[in-house]
Amino acid sequence: MKTPKLHVFAWNLEPWTGLAGLILKSMTTSPRALHGDSTRLISKSGLKLALVFGLLATASAFAPPTRLLAEPLAGQARGTAQRVVHGKVEDKDGASIKGAVVYLKDGRTNSVKSAIADDQGGFRFVQLSLNTDYEIWAQSDEHKSGTKAISSFDSKVDITVTLKIDK
Repeated sequence: MKTPKLHVFAWNLEPWTGLAGLILKSMTTSPRALHGDSTRLISKSGLKLALVFGLLATASAFAPPTRLLAEPLAGQARGTAQRVVHGKVEDKDGASIKGAVVYLKDGRTNSVKSAIADDQGGFRFVQLSLNTDYEIWAQSDEHKSGTKAISSFDSKVDITVTLKIDK
């Protein structure tokens, strides 16, 4: 029976090793000392920029870049607003239409949600994205209301719509 080989990886934690260490060291020494034969020198601000990118590249090996960039905004993401669309379905005289089917079409996915109007003709759609355009209309029996657009450019989170069906 063969004995399996065990591979051990060790990290050298000395401060002046690796790419980040080279960049840090170069910031404290003269560019000519690093590249004596070079006629092209890197400015200190260029080295600092290289340090930032080097550290970001090192950090991204341990955490995905999207997480690194999104974490400063994480507090804002908790309070992400969602849109609510509600309203009433009425006939041409303003009387409520009970049982009308209200359709809401997502402009991004083309999926359609539906709701049935209550006794007062009311309907409600919740948890809608602010970054999506929607179309809304109602239908009762064979009659249909006009289609209304809800734009992603509208910053309102609470939208009231009255849908009129000519009966």
